Amino acid sequence: MKTKFVILGCGSSLGIPRIDGFFGKCNPNNKKNFRTRCSALLIFKGLNILIDTSPDLKNQLLRHKVKKIDKVFYTHPHGDQTHGINELRVFYLKSRKKVPVYANTYTQKYLNKSFEYCFKDAKYYPATLKLNKLNNLHYFKDNKKNIIKLRSIVVKHGNIESICYVINDKCAYAPDVNKIYLKDFKYLKNLDYLVIDCLRYRPHPSHYNLDDVLNLVNEIKPKKTILTNLNNDIDYSEIKKILPKNVIPAYDGLSFYF
Repeated sequence: MKTKFVILGCGSSLGIPRIDGFFGKCNPNNKKNFRTRCSALLIFKGLNILIDTSPDLKNQLLRHKVKKIDKVFYTHPHGDQTHGINELRVFYLKSRKKVPVYANTYTQKYLNKSFEYCFKDAKYYPATLKLNKLNNLHYFKDNKKNIIKLRSIVVKHGNIESICYVINDKCAYAPDVNKIYLKDFKYLKNLDYLVIDCLRYRPHPSHYNLDDVLNLVNEIKPKKTILTNLNNDIDYSEIKKILPKNVIPAYDGLSFYF
């Protein structure tokens, strides 16, 4: 059985439209230009692994009728990846078990400081989440067989580090990145899918732009590349006209199997 990957949201930090209704250069008549903030979901044999908790998480999970979350992995501590964390509470209420959360040390410190109530018991309000160390490799097993291998790769995201996740050596997800270190390219060879940050056309100090992504694609040669974390300079139909056949823009709800 294959793993399903769902792009729950593919928009940049303010989403499209912004809260004031601004679409920028995106055509509001195209539903694929309506973008919520970045989160992703892995589904395998009933195991649901969430990557990041965007501020739009509640509507994203409702849209896809997600009834449970088994584990959560974070890429980095910025608000557009973490501020939907309270929506995880319902999964504790259903199971009465803390939801396992995995994050690097930097992100753990932020989560503990900003959302202490999620991780520390208080009178009448038990903790709902359990923080776990993020390892280089995680294996999740079913009936003593490895069903999912999750590799975490440290990448640069402006002045902080973020995480690129590589799943079963076939799919890589890096929604916030402006540099992947050369030593880690070996983990990105022979990918079926690369889901990668492409904020805009112009250069940016903490995100890949389109030229950056196309240069990376030429280097590591994934079979299919999907651009995510798109801002309101990038209209879905317009960018699609200029992309190579093996590179496509994401849209909320896009899914694939590998």
